[in-house]
Amino acid sequence: MAEYAHPEVLVSTEWVSQHLNDPKVRLVEVDVDTSQYDQGHVPNAVGWNWQSQLQDNVRRDLLSKAELEKLLSGSGIANDTTIVLYGDNNNWFAAYAFWQLKYFGHQDARLMNGGRKKWMEEKRPLTTESPKVSATKYTAKAPDAGIRALRPMVFDAVEKKHMNLVDVRSPDEFSGKVIAPPGMSETAQRGGHIPGATSVPWSKAVNDDGTFKSLNDLKKLYEQDSDVQKDRETIAYCRIGERSSHTWFVLKYLLGYDKVRNYDGSWTEWGNLVDAPIEKGAGA
Repeated sequence: MAEYAHPEVLVSTEWVSQHLNDPKVRLVEVDVDTSQYDQGHVPNAVGWNWQSQLQDNVRRDLLSKAELEKLLSGSGIANDTTIVLYGDNNNWFAAYAFWQLKYFGHQDARLMNGGRKKWMEEKRPLTTESPKVSATKYTAKAPDAGIRALRPMVFDAVEKKHMNLVDVRSPDEFSGKVIAPPGMSETAQRGGHIPGATSVPWSKAVNDDGTFKSLNDLKKLYEQDSDVQKDRETIAYCRIGERSSHTWFVLKYLLGYDKVRNYDGSWTEWGNLVDAPIEKGAGA
């Protein structure tokens, strides 16, 4: 992992196993399947439910600063805590939680490379017991607008063609053949992709065991095969912002792109907008 631009944001399953009882570390599981945590999780990990705890439950938006402070305080997390996130689906929602933590300025957040899948494949211990945590008084920083894209910026990128637009969904979603993956409830009125976007499915960045591919493989995927130019600002998007958080992480922390934003409105916003331009088909 030392080959990456910012290797400090990744830890191995072995590192986690050696820090299960470290009072300075808080393990957090965030899954697509929110029932997974209760079925068994890494010892001393708390569980966050992305549906009820990582988004505004009235508006379609991120947590407010106060809501994030309440979540972290209740999880026994202080401002100087090392937060290690992991989850199912090769860290989809773990990356989404990581992005939100960085949005509100948490200093030391990391992902467990390989996530829940690798931990279980290595037959490491699981427990159904939730850890006893002592509440803290967490204070978040003001949001970092530089890592989030809102729709006016995306419209500007479409018009001026001065940014990389990376669609990380499946090829069928990109082409408009389907609007959402099977079983997913958040959907849109129309299928297709944002004009000018390049299709680079998020899953191409990971190995079979859930770990991230090597630096050279990632460079080939994004810079050579897909022409995601490193000297341009980049916006990643998917359906609701979780898969694009994964790609945002890869581009920013593993490949070292300076200016990368996650468009968390993604296709459930763009595909429902009136008069927003859409392209269909596989693209160039």
